[in-house]
Amino acid sequence: MKTRRIVIAARPQGLPKLSDFRIEEAALPPLGDGEVLLQIEYLSLDPYMRGRMDDAPASEQPANAIGSGMEGGTVATVLDSRHPDYRAGETVLSYSGWQTHAVEKTDELRKLDPKEAPVSTALGVLGMPGFTAYVGLLNIGQPKPGETVVVAAASGPVGSAVGQIAKIKGTRAVGIAGGADKCRYLREELGFDAVI
Repeated sequence: MKTRRIVIAARPQGLPKLSDFRIEEAALPPLGDGEVLLQIEYLSLDPYMRGRMDDAPASEQPANAIGSGMEGGTVATVLDSRHPDYRAGETVLSYSGWQTHAVEKTDELRKLDPKEAPVSTALGVLGMPGFTAYVGLLNIGQPKPGETVVVAAASGPVGSAVGQIAKIKGTRAVGIAGGADKCRYLREELGFDAVI
């Protein structure tokens, strides 16, 4: 079995361009005990990934090497399984990155139930961005009813969730966004009280 993957071909200077990446075909390892073969259905593209393309460390995670595949959250379908708790056809959250197929250990997966919510939400509001918003606002920020919560990058996946949680908690939500369309989205669709 082979996978097609997107790898870093060069360090981006400013905005990434097509020549900073290349598509490669690579053989997948044989399926071992406790592993599953996945077909990637959805890929999360997150702001932190831009920092991982640079040579200098942007966070606690190391930079991606030239020639390496980009990492990232994925929603995938199990095609084959060597684990008794996983069956072909099931949907999972994995961190298989920018590729079409992957072999993964099951301890790195989380099963998703398409009856509970659209599976793509595992990469958004019911995944890392939603968890970041929830913990950041409620555990760290601890807003009280009547207070004002100001949200930078409010139209993004984390900021939009922060603003909506802030409204649920009875605060005044003020969003900061870059442009008229994003500001309209915050006001009209997400219910922010004010936008900048």
